[in-house]
Amino acid sequence: MTDDRTAEANGITANYDETETERLLEFAATGEGAARAGTTATIAQNRDGYAMLKVRPTADGDELERYYGFEMALDHAAELLGVSQHELPIPTAAEDLGM
Repeated sequence: MTDDRTAEANGITANYDETETERLLEFAATGEGAARAGTTATIAQNRDGYAMLKVRPTADGDELERYYGFEMALDHAAELLGVSQHELPIPTAAEDLGM
């Protein structure tokens, strides 16, 4: 991990960012390990307060599903990437998503 907004493990890079309206946790599979090379997934949460988490194929892609819990959103993102949710690296700044 290079800082609190980036993490890497199991052939996946995770980047956390905040826009004016959302908190974004973006995953990208590099192809190393079991991940599907070139695949991405994003978990987004409204910045205005507690809100459901949205899973998208990319940060600006169409919403695939909404979840109340971070674990369920992680499970869906992991499925898109072809790995177990426990293989996803989570940057420190994103650990409180869904709370």
